[in-house]
Amino acid sequence: MQVLILAAGYATRLYPLTLNKPKPLLPVAGKPMLEHIIDHLATVPDLGEMFIVTNQKFASHFTEWSEKYSREKTAFDFKIINDGSTSDADKLGAIGDIHLVITKENVKDDLVVVAGDNLFDSSLAPFVEFARSKKTAVLATYDVGDLEQIKKYCSITLGKDGVITAFEEKPKNPTSTLTGIALYYFPAEVVQMIKTYIAEGNNPDQPGRLIQWLYPRVPVHTWRVPGRWFDIGSKETLEEADRIFGQ
Repeated sequence: MQVLILAAGYATRLYPLTLNKPKPLLPVAGKPMLEHIIDHLATVPDLGEMFIVTNQKFASHFTEWSEKYSREKTAFDFKIINDGSTSDADKLGAIGDIHLVITKENVKDDLVVVAGDNLFDSSLAPFVEFARSKKTAVLATYDVGDLEQIKKYCSITLGKDGVITAFEEKPKNPTSTLTGIALYYFPAEVVQMIKTYIAEGNNPDQPGRLIQWLYPRVPVHTWRVPGRWFDIGSKETLEEADRIFGQ
């Protein structure tokens, strides 16, 4: 199993903090938020190569960070992938970046995909264990608990077996507060379907659109994230995460 961390955004909403530093390397509770993610993956058995896809502006930042992290903490096999973009104007989009990596690196194994600005407060090993047992695509979910807040995300409906039966990106009139987050497990055969998604000319941005396309075609199971989850998209959420994770 391989891991892909999405880190190619420019995070302009966080300027000036992200003007010269990528968002996943901003500190939260004394260490880069990316390290929180990787630390929670460290207990997953049989992890293979870990890809970090970024852009031309920040590729050297991640290379420097990965070399230091590997020396000091772990023997993870990191590979930094530069998608060649230089700004929001020419970015590939999240799904476009996933497609770039699986094509360029000839990924044929099962793949965990996680956004580099998502924070969890517990190990991700149970997520991987659950996904491996299902042997199908799995989307991590979180209950935001507020119908207004979920309008910023996606709203999903589940069948009794936890399989997605409806999915709406940024719903105008949501009836559920359960959202899918940027943590995915794609078995090898589903990884190859991402090539079809792109070949059909579908929107390459917002990874939730891939789930919206996938669930009518293959079963997509769900796994509820325990504890706290943060999607760091503003200075306010960054400050809140820093306070809570620092306790």
